[in-house]
Amino acid sequence: MNDWPEGWSGDNRGGRYGRGSSSSQPESARVMRQVRRGPAASPGQAGYGGAPQYAGGVPQQPSYVDGGYAEPPSGGYDSGYNTGQVYGSPGGRGPGGPGDGMYEPRPAPNWRRRIKVTVITLVTVLVVTSVATYFWADSKLNRDVDLSKVIDRPEAGEGTNYLIVGSDSRAGMSAEEKKKLHTGSAEGKRTDSMMILHTGGGAPTLISLPRDSNVTIPSYKGSDSGKLYPATGRQTKLNAAYAEDGPELLVRTVESNTGLHIDHYVEIGFGGFANIVDAVGGVEMDIPQDIKDTKSGADFKKGKQTLNGEQALAFVRTRYALAGSDLDRTKNQQKFLSALANQVATPSTVLNPFKLYPTMGAGLDSLVVDKDMGLFDLADMFWAMKGVSGGEGKSMNMPIAGNSANGNLQWDSAKVKTLVNELKNDDTVTVSGK
Repeated sequence: MNDWPEGWSGDNRGGRYGRGSSSSQPESARVMRQVRRGPAASPGQAGYGGAPQYAGGVPQQPSYVDGGYAEPPSGGYDSGYNTGQVYGSPGGRGPGGPGDGMYEPRPAPNWRRRIKVTVITLVTVLVVTSVATYFWADSKLNRDVDLSKVIDRPEAGEGTNYLIVGSDSRAGMSAEEKKKLHTGSAEGKRTDSMMILHTGGGAPTLISLPRDSNVTIPSYKGSDSGKLYPATGRQTKLNAAYAEDGPELLVRTVESNTGLHIDHYVEIGFGGFANIVDAVGGVEMDIPQDIKDTKSGADFKKGKQTLNGEQALAFVRTRYALAGSDLDRTKNQQKFLSALANQVATPSTVLNPFKLYPTMGAGLDSLVVDKDMGLFDLADMFWAMKGVSGGEGKSMNMPIAGNSANGNLQWDSAKVKTLVNELKNDDTVTVSGK
């Protein structure tokens, strides 16, 4: 069966150009069939380029004139070769050109939106972390001291007064730790240091209360029994009040003998003190003289050096190797605590979570505070200590007049009265102490 159209069989192709053809002439309309066919031209009509019109209704093509294609005859067929729109897409890009929808240009990034999203994300993370840290830290505070048990309290003045106590508590310490830190194994609790820190509108003031200060034990209510113990005029060392009935009686005794209202109580034991120093990476101190004390374990050469927890505890406990004994020791304690607060508040600690959280954990675990003490109060206390270390505040001992009849240190009553009035009114302290 012959599949070729009439007149196109393999036997009658004649000498046309194409497969098996020796003719150099094109195969007319068969070579380039057009999608659109126009009406057949009349016989003899001039065609493309002046050439005779091809059979089969092939449209006219533009002629090439002076390096470009001439416009096709009006109403004639435009193949698109002159504009490059061979495939029917504007600009000659073929499928996917503008308007095709396949290769839409990528929009410019919205940097304002990206920055906004990034800032919101960072702020959210910071807020969540801060809130979580606050509740974590707040839960670690040991609020074991109830100042509501203290009776006959003086009226509160301007500013805030913290009673800061360093006790010889060995709670939680192993036998090896006691030996290493030279704390001994004495039963009960005593105070190794006592200080009043005043903060307010002006510069902070740090006042050491020597443990051998002579005080009168006032009437008080037992912290555990609730029993009222009337005053007998008994005079003893200040640290004996703590040993007798703990923090509540110590606060009652300080308030009674000074007339100054104590707003908050903060206590730290031996082990906790050493842990804080180690957690912060040590504290740099400028030791004014060689110190060697077998009882405290102190063995220092004069000059600047960084003390670890064990060395720091030995330094603040040393008194037998000092000419002024307890008075010189209180000065060293002030210097060290101020330097410690300054070290804790540095950016290298605050901005480093690997140092900040261990420091906070070590400190908060070992602190004993009153029931009304909050983290903001604690932060206020540390910033005030930092201010004292930086020279923005004043540090001093309670003014001493000499020794009392029982050998204890006797306060200078006139200077103490002036000092207390200045603290109550949040005035600049003009009184000095040795």
